[in-house]
Amino acid sequence: MPKRGIQPVRREQLIRATYATIDQVGLADATVAQIAHAAGLSAGIVSHYFGDKNGLLNAAMRQILRDLKAAVARYRGRADDTPRAQLRAIVDGNFDQTQTNRTAMRVWLTFWAASMHQPELARLQRANDHRLYSNLCWQFRRVLPPERARAAARGLAAMIDGLWLRGSLAGGDFDVAQARALAYEYLDHQLGAGA
Repeated sequence: MPKRGIQPVRREQLIRATYATIDQVGLADATVAQIAHAAGLSAGIVSHYFGDKNGLLNAAMRQILRDLKAAVARYRGRADDTPRAQLRAIVDGNFDQTQTNRTAMRVWLTFWAASMHQPELARLQRANDHRLYSNLCWQFRRVLPPERARAAARGLAAMIDGLWLRGSLAGGDFDVAQARALAYEYLDHQLGAGA
């Protein structure tokens, strides 16, 4: 009989091993056996907790989305309640180290590509896109007319994703400070134009 409380530990081990394996060999070449080996567990454990490789990938994407949500919430919790401060906090959360380290960036790129072919991953990606847009739009609407707020939110969401994507593909370290500065400049321009 398994020890009480071991399931979350094993699930976490397997999810982190999935990240590491994708980072090393990519999604296409990652096998359940490699992931289990990286976690120091048997391949049967993957089936027990996740069903199959797709179930494990789904759980891994859910975890990276939870990490993103937690990072954004952490920055927003520390920020003033002004629209500018809250918007900057959303930018900061998206460029947090949990989202911009080498492994996280490779995992995100893998999931984005896989979401074009796997309906469950596509659903998770759409939910993530909607959450970002909705949070940005809510803050912009505090100071801009609705249509302008929607356009500003679409633009900032695209800028966050674009800066992140360019940074991930550039090789080397991601210049988080530069990405934040560019996003801040865009949002300050939108807020200044609306004043």
